[in-house]
Amino acid sequence: MGRNLQIEDLGVKDYKETWDYQEILFQKIVQIKSRNRNEKLTQETPNYLLFVEHQHVYTLGKSGHIENLLISEEKLKSINAKFYKINRGGDITYHGPGQIVGYPILDLENFFTDIHKYMRFLEEMIILTLAEYNIKAERSKGETGVWLDVGTPFARKICAMGVRASRWVTMHGFALNVNTDLGYFDNMIPCGIKGKAVTSLNVELGKVEISLEEVKGKLLKHFLELFEAEIFEKTEA
Repeated sequence: MGRNLQIEDLGVKDYKETWDYQEILFQKIVQIKSRNRNEKLTQETPNYLLFVEHQHVYTLGKSGHIENLLISEEKLKSINAKFYKINRGGDITYHGPGQIVGYPILDLENFFTDIHKYMRFLEEMIILTLAEYNIKAERSKGETGVWLDVGTPFARKICAMGVRASRWVTMHGFALNVNTDLGYFDNMIPCGIKGKAVTSLNVELGKVEISLEEVKGKLLKHFLELFEAEIFEKTEA
């Protein structure tokens, strides 16, 4: 399968269900690699890119601090939000309606064995996508993700990222704010970085709503170009 990529759009799906599904795909790749190594086989490993939209949820990465969630368990319930401690890198983040979440589950040995390069490619995919909307997005030194107006008092984050990698297999990924209700970010210190604002594509464009399908199409195009991948087309038996 090499650099072939299986695309799955899960629509609106519960965070925990999606996390469990990621784990299944992740373990599938790891098991193939282990079998190849132990039995001297050459079975190709699959690669996946999942798109999903979650209901309101806050997630805390392995290196995160619970103090960055600013509301109580009772308040979480009152705003119909959930909270999970998870096994990705990074601190706290929010997922919710109107946000495009992408989970690349890749065997990086099919592409390149460099986690730093992998993260930069994910950021570049977002930067190139936003450029198609005439938005100048960029990286912020020492702060993973994609930002606007870096180095000014108006710096604001539009895309958060946090990944896990083991045996060169990735999971978790990115969350791009498109039509997101930014009020939910007031309940946390985004990514544990104090004094930084967040924004969304529709706010930046001054529009009520942007087509999520259109944005996903642009993200996929740039992902395929950057990773030199092709969409895996299943053939009927």
